[in-house]
Amino acid sequence: MRILLDGFSKAFGAVTVIENMNLEIRDGEMLALLGPSGCGKSTTLFAICGIHRVSAGRILFGDKDVTRVAPQERNVGVVFQSYALYPHKTVEENIAFPLQVKRLAAPDIRRQVQEIAGLVHIEQLLRRRPAELSGGQQQRVALARALIRRPDVLLLDEPLANLDAKLRLEMRSEIRRLQLETGITAILVTHDQVEAMSMCDRIAIMNAGKIIQIATPSEMYSNPRTEFVAGFLGNPPIAFLDGVVRDGGIEISGTEIRLPFAATIARPGSRVLVGVRPETFGPQGDIPVKGRVSFVETQGRENLYDVTLPNGLVLRSIQPVRSDVALNDEVEWHMRSDRVFVFDEGGARL
Repeated sequence: MRILLDGFSKAFGAVTVIENMNLEIRDGEMLALLGPSGCGKSTTLFAICGIHRVSAGRILFGDKDVTRVAPQERNVGVVFQSYALYPHKTVEENIAFPLQVKRLAAPDIRRQVQEIAGLVHIEQLLRRRPAELSGGQQQRVALARALIRRPDVLLLDEPLANLDAKLRLEMRSEIRRLQLETGITAILVTHDQVEAMSMCDRIAIMNAGKIIQIATPSEMYSNPRTEFVAGFLGNPPIAFLDGVVRDGGIEISGTEIRLPFAATIARPGSRVLVGVRPETFGPQGDIPVKGRVSFVETQGRENLYDVTLPNGLVLRSIQPVRSDVALNDEVEWHMRSDRVFVFDEGGARL
């Protein structure tokens, strides 16, 4: 089911949260709404499912305008951060509830509950109550309850926020598996870039009620349009260095670092910001960088090195574990000039 937000706006009283948003979610894809708290992600999701009334614009499911359609008539499955399970009902009763509301026959309900329980691997838990389940098991029950109604759209609002790291990893792959197997159109709201990049076909990064960029995870990581997008994606995060355009290149303030740069893109004397990801700074490259190793973090197969430059700013480098580099060592590593990002003073990519 294709979803279209056409000129969508939402205001709460005198405060406009989202204004004139246009967004298309393709049939069968999983799209992430990614951004910091308060950027309008959940507001958009709640408008799609009908919890929030649209202030202006339209919402279409396929060719049907659902802008004024009641939530219960939109055939949308929603999974919330809190799971929202009925504590007094068993797992089977929780999953069956949407079908009971539709007044399906008891044998049909039992059959469909068994089918969906098998899909999410909780067949052995049907007699238990939510208090007897782990967080991951409760999340599977919430997913089963959302999917059993065979919704046109699956909406996921921070569904993994309450799980520990190991369960988050497991449930990321499970939710993606379910979405691919069912072919359902899904929207994931999250502030976690790892969730968005690992689970979704495309990401829409939001800030202050606007979509800043929409692209596949790999495209957005390798080709961010703005400083905000570059800074939001990446772990460890990108480092930013202040620079000045001069004599056909960029001089990094307070250092001897000089990068080649087409002067036609920015006026000589213009101040710019240079973004350097950890994987583009290390032993290999064309731009020498001198600094002091100020921190070493062991990550198993790799180490993360912080190198403090003469101007006090820090570049990070991800490298295989090496025994020839220690804390406080002076090093001369290199940046790859073809892999850095340059932004103007307003944050736009040059």
